[in-house]
Amino acid sequence: MADDDEHAEEGTSRVVTPYEGTGHRTWDDTADIPAPLSLHHTTVSPAWVDYNGHMSESCYLLVFGDNADAFFRYIGIDEQYRAAGHSLYTVETHLHNRREVAEGEPIRLTLRVLDHDAKRVHIFHDMHHGATGTLLATAEQMLVHVDMERGRSCPMPAALLQRLAAIRQAHTALPRPEVVGRPMGIPRRG
Repeated sequence: MADDDEHAEEGTSRVVTPYEGTGHRTWDDTADIPAPLSLHHTTVSPAWVDYNGHMSESCYLLVFGDNADAFFRYIGIDEQYRAAGHSLYTVETHLHNRREVAEGEPIRLTLRVLDHDAKRVHIFHDMHHGATGTLLATAEQMLVHVDMERGRSCPMPAALLQRLAAIRQAHTALPRPEVVGRPMGIPRRG
């Protein structure tokens, strides 16, 4: 878990997650899989606070991205995996902001795997206030496994699919979030 709010390497403008350079966990087929996963926590950085005095909307996505990176490392995707030419890319995200959070406040995130196939992973994040447990925001994401050299989707290796299947199985006991798959729109009465 990280408590680091650094997101740009010194001397560059490249976005860097708190997990950059930390490698990945060794997968243990016999270990219990938490439902949901709790892999990332942080504190609201002053750089994330907007003119309204709370965390800016783009920074919610930044923090969800850090949570996704922690998940990637949990399943075995790290710098070496990317150097070999593959990664998971986000192709769709739905954010739901529930409550404000201010500078210096703690936040903790959970993640669940809703589904996956040979090329895609459907995940759901919850962001909670680290002290009160209040739900602050959620994010639903569709990820696709990519051959980075070819710039195209490609099947994941068998070991990664086995890990995702084990996580998904552990997460089937969790209730499906009611916002999953919900379209955005303004309801109109006839």
